[in-house]
Amino acid sequence: MGTPNALKSLKFVDTARSQSMPPVQQRRNKLSNQLWQQIQLAKSQLERTPFVVKRRVTVKDSEGNYKSIERPKRIKPWWFMADNGSLCLSIFYGSKRLELVPGKSSIATKNMNDLIKVLEILKIEAEAGSFDDVVEAASGALKMNFRVGSSK
Repeated sequence: MGTPNALKSLKFVDTARSQSMPPVQQRRNKLSNQLWQQIQLAKSQLERTPFVVKRRVTVKDSEGNYKSIERPKRIKPWWFMADNGSLCLSIFYGSKRLELVPGKSSIATKNMNDLIKVLEILKIEAEAGSFDDVVEAASGALKMNFRVGSSK
């Protein structure tokens, strides 16, 4: 059992947990999660091991009943070989390619190990909020696509 003096060293506050997460934090978490998936995908390709992320989907069976099952999620690599032979990385938010530096949409890397290091740096920066403005613009552009499509 602890000592009674141990509680005196703690700082108690009267606050409640927020029921909703701010949109900016939701976008950071989404980008951070996507970057984590890219890191794991790159590591698995480097080590020649499979990497599978499962997602829950609801399907209708032959009798017309709905069931929730797990399916592997298809993860597309964000890197590609450029014409000059260098390994390049583009960052996406949804289907929108992000320009982290205005006018430049890709990051050149030397090899897969370098690519993983770049992805880890980007993940740290995304969690710190360095890309909030760019991600918010991309999020707004994605929302506009849905609004245009729904009015038809």
